Amino acid sequence: MKNYIELLKQNNQEHLLNYIEKVDENKKEDIIKQIENLDFEQLKLLYETSNRETDKAIQGIIIEHIPFVDKYKLEETKYKELEDIGNSVIKNGEYAVVTMAGGQGTRLGHNGPKGTFKLNIKPEAKYLFQIIAENLQRVNQKFNIVLPWYIMTSTENNQKTVEFFEEHNFFGYPKENVRFFNQGNLPLLDEDGKLLVDENYDIKIASDGNGSIYKSMKKEGILEDMKKRGVKWIFIGAVDNALLNMCDPILLGLTIDEGNKVGSKSVVKANPHERVGVFCKKDSKPAVIEYTELPESMAEEIDEEGELLFGESHIMCNLYCLDALEKIAEQNLPYHSAHKKANYMDENGNVVVAKEPNAYKYEAFIFDGFNYFDNISILRGRREEDFAPIKNAEGVDSPATAIELYNKYWKLEEC
Repeated sequence: MKNYIELLKQNNQEHLLNYIEKVDENKKEDIIKQIENLDFEQLKLLYETSNRETDKAIQGIIIEHIPFVDKYKLEETKYKELEDIGNSVIKNGEYAVVTMAGGQGTRLGHNGPKGTFKLNIKPEAKYLFQIIAENLQRVNQKFNIVLPWYIMTSTENNQKTVEFFEEHNFFGYPKENVRFFNQGNLPLLDEDGKLLVDENYDIKIASDGNGSIYKSMKKEGILEDMKKRGVKWIFIGAVDNALLNMCDPILLGLTIDEGNKVGSKSVVKANPHERVGVFCKKDSKPAVIEYTELPESMAEEIDEEGELLFGESHIMCNLYCLDALEKIAEQNLPYHSAHKKANYMDENGNVVVAKEPNAYKYEAFIFDGFNYFDNISILRGRREEDFAPIKNAEGVDSPATAIELYNKYWKLEEC
């Protein structure tokens, strides 16, 4: 194995030597180990994607409409048929749920993991984790089962998340059926492709996006645990949707009935220019295209019934058979770069607080796993029943809008 000094010099990262000179022997060994574990070839490729113009991201790609099924336009007999298929899988113990909860509540003004944010719903305020736990308990009671519940955390919030669950006695959920696992990390790079160092003299890293969930589930033994439990179908959803239905038998039944290995729920865009990713086909494969990549003419295009051709929003409600997760876990999903503000420590030991974007963060997206399949099932739900996201402190997709949607769904306006 190459000496760490050689590695740094060959990869234009020798500035890290200045930090190593300033620390004691124990810390020096720690930093060297971090350097030796870096994939410099990957970092080089990632930096080459930084700040790529979005209009080039779809250059030469054929984008087409993708079919979907409207849950509320199904004939009664078909609805019942799909419901029976889905319920059969759930009650036979072949179903599990995964909650993506690696984020912090910073944008909400909350100091802690996002799942520990308390939503002031009626008749009493509840934590986001608590809302999900209670929803899963309803399913458990209905079918006299206990759903395996897997929670993806991050290096940043794992300890606080686990402690939070222990402090609240897992909200009554059987502890032996809850398992936490970490998503992956990648180093940040500055605008010159240099590695950054944080105030603890560690190479500065950040979570590498929700698309890292596939490899993380394999690496952390989650897929193997599911196999041992006899799980065949897995729902993956985000912690910050107050109306998240993690056990919709219609989505499950539809995906099985259509012979697909992946399914997803959508809601129709509020307007052609809503800032959401939408389902489509890219070069004949299922995909999600970001609103920044979708040409205006296509965003406004409608079919003969007046429906938007590209109107199905991806709302992070995704379903997979176990085989599909194992297949995607073997792939290297593309990373997307984001220009971010990142505080760091300079070579003199001074912490620099970034006031403007100064670094690149690299993230894989969960929906990039879809294009390893010829087709996926898409079930259109309703925003007022399926989607109450909490992304912003105020305005659109904020706690206020989520509270209103939650209370209306559960008919709690007068409570």
